[in-house]
Amino acid sequence: MPSRLLQTSLAFTASLAALTFAAHATSLGPRPFFLIEQMQDSPLKEKLQACAKDFDAGKPIKKTLFSIGHRGAPLQFPEHTKEGYTAAARMGAGIVECDVTFTKDKELVCRHSQKDLATSTNILQTDLAATCIQPFEPAASGNKAKASCQTADILLSEFKHLTGKMDNANKKAVSVQGFLDGTTSWRTNLYANMGGTLLSHKESIALFKDLGVKFTPELKAPSVTMPFDGMSQEDYAQMLIDEYKDADIPASSVWPQSFNLKDIEYWIENEPDFGKQAIFLDGRARDGLKPQDPSTFSPTMAELKEKGINYIAPPLWMLLSLHGETIVPSAYAKEAKKAGLNIITWTLERSGPLNNGGGWYYQSVKDVINHDGQIFEVLDILAKEVGVVGVFSDWPATTSFYANCMGLK
Repeated sequence: MPSRLLQTSLAFTASLAALTFAAHATSLGPRPFFLIEQMQDSPLKEKLQACAKDFDAGKPIKKTLFSIGHRGAPLQFPEHTKEGYTAAARMGAGIVECDVTFTKDKELVCRHSQKDLATSTNILQTDLAATCIQPFEPAASGNKAKASCQTADILLSEFKHLTGKMDNANKKAVSVQGFLDGTTSWRTNLYANMGGTLLSHKESIALFKDLGVKFTPELKAPSVTMPFDGMSQEDYAQMLIDEYKDADIPASSVWPQSFNLKDIEYWIENEPDFGKQAIFLDGRARDGLKPQDPSTFSPTMAELKEKGINYIAPPLWMLLSLHGETIVPSAYAKEAKKAGLNIITWTLERSGPLNNGGGWYYQSVKDVINHDGQIFEVLDILAKEVGVVGVFSDWPATTSFYANCMGLK
């Protein structure tokens, strides 16, 4: 029989092991359950409530490819930071996004835009403010405060000295501190006050591998003229893929994205294994595409498929329409499905409270959007009627909960 000291030691070791496991276990937090309670009575609400009871009773939450961390978890964490990425993975996101751009020394880094440093980092409070293409100008005489700073104007080593903040700015500000204090009311600075850790693309690959998630890098449009210091757009697209190959990441674990159709075509032709899962981010609505009018689709869905494209990703409003007061799939959604394209959409939980029509992301169905419980209703229509295979979210716990409840992978 073990001695009391040994028994105590074994118990402590077991407790420590349990704590270590818990630190890496998936946890949803309260938000999905809060949203369920906001729903109107329906069979969907009953189904989600039943799942909630199962999860409360200890049913494990699994990571799911349906749940994609959009820039990490920017509803509460600074986007494209180690802390935000880690939060997304812990909420069950099976895929996490690093938007990719480059620095002055042509190193790839995770930023949503090549010129968003003034609003998403503390650069204006550092000596690097001197590199900004638009130095800070306070609001005055009816003009808004402004500033613009590019990753292409600083070295990777300098980029790494910056810290991430919640992305936004106070355009009425008369000081740098006031300009940076622009976090919208339905987000929080609670996890941003210590500063988010910025990452190179290579560092994001290593982190995501450690977190047990897959990869969806987006090649961002450069703000500088290409070629840049001898680097062409094709070189840039190739660099992104090469960093996965150098890290021995299989192509089957990577979904490279771009709004630039030529980037997608480049990957399909030159890196066919990665090109198979390349995602064409569809921003053509700004150029005249109308989701309810297939005659405006150029190229057509069938033509995109003929090019070798297998994944298309429009904003969620382009996939939805109204039939009376019922949300239904749009003509765009039907055409994409008919052509055999896999559909991914963006971005859930980026609009703030839905009591006023849901804003830009819900514009096609705004007349019936009036409360937060409809997040799950829209998600259910996207999954079951549109047939999306993945959803980007600013708070992946919601999509992870839904996917686990419905048995989606």
